[in-house]
Amino acid sequence: MPLTVPQLQQWKSQGRAIAALTATEYTIAEILDSAGIDLLLVGDSLAMVSLGYSTTLPLTLDQIIHHAQAVCRGVKNALVVVDLPFLSYQVSLEQAILSAGRILKETEAQAVKLEGGYPQAIATIERLVQVGIPVMGHVGLTPQAVRQTGYRQQGKDATSAQAIFDQAKAIAKAGAFAIVLENIPSTLAQEITQTLPIPTIGIGAGEYCDGQVLVTHDLLGLSAKIPPFVTPYVNLREIITKAVQQYTSAIHHNHHG
Repeated sequence: MPLTVPQLQQWKSQGRAIAALTATEYTIAEILDSAGIDLLLVGDSLAMVSLGYSTTLPLTLDQIIHHAQAVCRGVKNALVVVDLPFLSYQVSLEQAILSAGRILKETEAQAVKLEGGYPQAIATIERLVQVGIPVMGHVGLTPQAVRQTGYRQQGKDATSAQAIFDQAKAIAKAGAFAIVLENIPSTLAQEITQTLPIPTIGIGAGEYCDGQVLVTHDLLGLSAKIPPFVTPYVNLREIITKAVQQYTSAIHHNHHG
């Protein structure tokens, strides 16, 4: 039976950590699920790792639904959460409900994730939860705001740290079932984790979160450029390159023409 949102929320009080990774397609999702991952995020990072864009901004709702459907076909046990892409929820509450509703109707995913802790994002989380759609929040470095922030650590000074703390508290109060803390100082992440009643899932936010998430392509050493806070567990780029080189050279040498 797949892990459910209520079960995941109980893990915090049980002191059980959450292991999360991103998934973009069927085969890898199936492997990650069989390997015992708790949560799979169909993150909008797939815009970069699977579609080759330089940011997450171009990704459409249709595209992420297409990928989420494939991921869900490979999953039996993990909780699947799907990102709401840039501009699929910011326009109005009605748009957010329609977008998040499509994800739940058209995929087997159990929840959506949306970025930001500004007042409209809080109101959106509250409304989605009211209509029965589980929402995961996301503060710190929010890649959809990359044009404003760049890809650098957030919350380094007291003012911005306090702002992130306040956003996190508001997201929990709005009814989010969990929250991603991305690229913030570990002391700030620890403080948020100790204060919030909901699980925190860190990415480049230190070891004190209730769980961790990484982009699978980074963890496996597939990405050309791996963020400084990730230590790959294997170098698949090298392994695949060698295999393909061996195959190619075998074919070239065997040619009898």
